[in-house]
Amino acid sequence: MRDFVIRRTLAAFVVLVLVSMFVFGMMHLLPGDALVVKLGETGRIPPSQMAELRAKMGIDDPLVVQYINWVRDILDGSMGDSLIFTGRSVSSRIGNALPVTIELGILGMASALIIGLPLGVISAVKQDSPLDYLIRVVSLFGLSIPQFWLGIIIIVYGTRYLGYAPPSKWIPFEDDPIGNLKMMWIPALVLGFGFAASIMRITRSTVLEALHEDYARTARAKGLAERAVVYRHVVRNALIPVVTFVGNQAAFVFSGALLVELLFLLPGMGRLTLQAIQNRDYPQVQGSALVAAAIVVFLNLLVDISYGWIDPRVRYS
Repeated sequence: MRDFVIRRTLAAFVVLVLVSMFVFGMMHLLPGDALVVKLGETGRIPPSQMAELRAKMGIDDPLVVQYINWVRDILDGSMGDSLIFTGRSVSSRIGNALPVTIELGILGMASALIIGLPLGVISAVKQDSPLDYLIRVVSLFGLSIPQFWLGIIIIVYGTRYLGYAPPSKWIPFEDDPIGNLKMMWIPALVLGFGFAASIMRITRSTVLEALHEDYARTARAKGLAERAVVYRHVVRNALIPVVTFVGNQAAFVFSGALLVELLFLLPGMGRLTLQAIQNRDYPQVQGSALVAAAIVVFLNLLVDISYGWIDPRVRYS
């Protein structure tokens, strides 16, 4: 298992390096340069001073040198300085926003798993029953509704009829866990509702297939109760496709969290990245994109490792 984890970790590191090169290259293909953004489009200073400032900022350096300098900034933890917020490093601003996005993503995925997995198993065990049809209708409803539309509906009608309003002030979890969860549970459900429907459908499909496998029939022939057959044998063997799906969807949960943050006025990576794009704060956009990519790579690494834990055959492939 150790060798398997090492191989997957090295592969993830290579992917992250390639992603950093891609992000850096794409940012430098944008029109204009960082100095014009920092001084403003209407800034008027002598050409000699412009050249001096460009040299000081390293804009005139070859791209390879600029990339090495950026990697050095990443390794020292600063990730460069924001162009708009003078004296603020990119990493410090990301450090303030990232916990909000991570918390929302974790709560959204947790709500999706808590809802989707049990309903999927129940729907498979009660195949073609009224309960099965009801669960399938709910899942189809969840798959059909975009997150942003569901969030807008909850905000509009919740504000009008239920007295709900998006939080006006952020409460960190470490300061007030109860108050934090009170403001986060509705955004988390909005984020996780569609994923819960997807998890339910794939869980139902894999459990139905596993219920008709030879090992399930053998377990029944030995006299095991149906509940024991389902939970001891069927569910675990049906988990690998579900883990694959959940791992692949984790990146979409993260991207969905950015949109939900904007709807519910949460101070996470979504708002930070939008402000950076609007202000043309290139270092901040670059750093935010790299962090988002690193999260996706890390989640995929966890999925690969979970394969090896669930199915030992994967370790030797």
